[in-house]
Amino acid sequence: MGDSITIDGTDEDLALSKSQFLSRQEVIRRRLRRAKQLSRLYKAHYWSLMEELKRKHKEYYWMYGKSPFKEEEKKDGEQNDGDNKLGLGFQLKCQISDCKEKAMALTRFCHKHILRDSNQTLYRGCNYPVKSGQICKKPILRSINPPHCLVHAQAAEKHLARALKRAGLNVSSPSKLAPKLHVVVAEYVRQIQTKRREAQRKSVSKIKIEEKTSDS
Repeated sequence: MGDSITIDGTDEDLALSKSQFLSRQEVIRRRLRRAKQLSRLYKAHYWSLMEELKRKHKEYYWMYGKSPFKEEEKKDGEQNDGDNKLGLGFQLKCQISDCKEKAMALTRFCHKHILRDSNQTLYRGCNYPVKSGQICKKPILRSINPPHCLVHAQAAEKHLARALKRAGLNVSSPSKLAPKLHVVVAEYVRQIQTKRREAQRKSVSKIKIEEKTSDS
């Protein structure tokens, strides 16, 4: 059990404990005081869990991700292949032939190639378009939304900031502003129409060039 918690304003509550009736103001003041204390306790517990999560993540990342140490190869006669067969991450390398990274726990692939594991459900690929219709596909957690890796999330934020600026909303960071939906939709429609007009102009110029070539 954890340490007992002292309720704020205990002396005041004790003085009023023998009262048969409490005024509305006294009841509201006591409830507000306790609600504020409960909020502080929740926040302290939350940040305590965050610190524990960071510590555990560092341990996990060191053990299965980027540790510079290599385990010594097992000598003849030592039977410790069970963990490798189970894919628990102990002395197991990524199954991609030219990859030297450690496999993540409970799988046979490292973080870079984790999408090759058809059984995993924690990761998906970044869907940010990079060039000629291709997308990034760098592994990210499935809970991340929009599904962009760190680099492309920053790039998308810059594009959004420029789009909002063109729409007349000058902000330092789009994350600090929740623009009206019709403004964002109008800007996206404008960008789509611009791209279509450019494609049509290229198509028309290409047809004209072909016609001149055939006439000559």
